[in-house]
Amino acid sequence: MISLRLLAVVPLLAVLGLFPSCGSGAGGVTLYNVSYDPTRELYADIDQAFAADYKIKTGIDVAVQLSNGGSGRQARNILVGGQGDVATLALAADIDLLAGAKLLPADWQSRLPENSAPYTSTIVFLVRHGNPRGIADWPDLVKPGVAVITPDPKSSSGARWNYLAAWGYALQAGNQEEAKARAFVAELYRHVPILDTGARSATITFTQRNQGDVLLAWENEAHLAQKEFGADKFEIVIPSVSILAEPPVAVVEENARRDGVAKVAEDYLRYLYTPEAQEIIARNFYRPRDAQVAAKYAAQFPALKLLTIDDAFGGWKKAQATHFADGGTFDQIYKKH
Repeated sequence: MISLRLLAVVPLLAVLGLFPSCGSGAGGVTLYNVSYDPTRELYADIDQAFAADYKIKTGIDVAVQLSNGGSGRQARNILVGGQGDVATLALAADIDLLAGAKLLPADWQSRLPENSAPYTSTIVFLVRHGNPRGIADWPDLVKPGVAVITPDPKSSSGARWNYLAAWGYALQAGNQEEAKARAFVAELYRHVPILDTGARSATITFTQRNQGDVLLAWENEAHLAQKEFGADKFEIVIPSVSILAEPPVAVVEENARRDGVAKVAEDYLRYLYTPEAQEIIARNFYRPRDAQVAAKYAAQFPALKLLTIDDAFGGWKKAQATHFADGGTFDQIYKKH
């Protein structure tokens, strides 16, 4: 496992999501996977298992080069000509950007099972040992004196999940009144002392720089932090309502064809749905799609009420335009601080 401590001093090149210069070796293939912040550990395990499996089945050596960063920024890196044969990003809107630039078809989500999302996650709270602020649910985040750590929704797509989870909770608590949701989320961001650019950097701010009382985090990221630093340092709080996060994957077809790896890229993403990969996904604290694997790890993933983007927000395109586009709701509520 890649240490969160080591990631506090990752070189700038890695932070920017850029790949080293390398190509396919003799008899081998290099595949570029552009991913979002908290998947380093997941794909370190997946890539090793896939390469071994693919070698046995095809005789081809595959080296996967992984880039991590804020999901929106990663998508923009590809748009301006960066490497990327597959995109394993935090939300569909980021891959839609690539489809809008004709780097892959508009119907990309229908190309793989489960709307091209081989695993799911949700948003939880990570608090310090003993939960000194008594944080149990969303209203506790806006109590006087509570400092909340969450990244910037303008650069981090994980932060957009955080924002929408909070908004969705407030809608339900406020009888679907948008004004009440807006007021709650605006108050929440008044409790945020710093907006990091990505989910992993926000985790480092909370766990290693000791800022804040609670971290809004991907469920897998909260488990990784607790696993590394210990349950005597951090506790996970499951809110009453959260959001069903479905991180999607897609072959960036124009790039994959250019790089001569279209078949390998397709096989790589389809491997994510195999029982072997689903086990790796569960061990890395993402919620697997495979029913048998999910049942095996049921104790690890407590049940909670999960809102969906489609039902609560009318889909990602609408949510993006309403909340996160320039001049959208986030800009309106945050610029007042």
